[in-house]
Amino acid sequence: MKGYFGVGIEGVSKPMNLGNLVRIAHAFDASFFFSIAPRLNLSKANSDTSNAEGVIPFHSFEAPDDFRLPLGCRLVGVEITDDAVELPRFRHPSRAAYVFGAERYSLSPQMVAKCDFVVKIPTRFSINVGMAGAIVLYDRLINLGGYGGRPISPGGRQVDVPPVHN
Repeated sequence: MKGYFGVGIEGVSKPMNLGNLVRIAHAFDASFFFSIAPRLNLSKANSDTSNAEGVIPFHSFEAPDDFRLPLGCRLVGVEITDDAVELPRFRHPSRAAYVFGAERYSLSPQMVAKCDFVVKIPTRFSINVGMAGAIVLYDRLINLGGYGGRPISPGGRQVDVPPVHN
């Protein structure tokens, strides 16, 4: 898979959730992690048992207006809105940053306005931010990772198909 991706969260206040999302980003080989308007710092996120700090770059921004991405990187907001694209129908950009809203809160209107795309996981209600991160990053891996189509029969192997890059 060519390209890169980053993962971030706006307004996080629970150390366990921050640590879980950081660990998931690290596990899926994120190029960077960011927080916007955090209510705590990474050192309190004891649930990052992968020790991602020091392995991947971390960026912290005080407010959405301060937020910056590398040139050519597309911002994908993960949020339950009426006009969000359902994740299974979304083609991930090869260079992307995914931003999640904190627990009990949605992404701020200022953050949503910065997004190139907004996607939603088609669930009946909101789920934990770490779980949402794992689902989105797994979908990215399947979408861009060169796995090809699913086999027609259960348990069968599909012939490898080169990945599509956009």
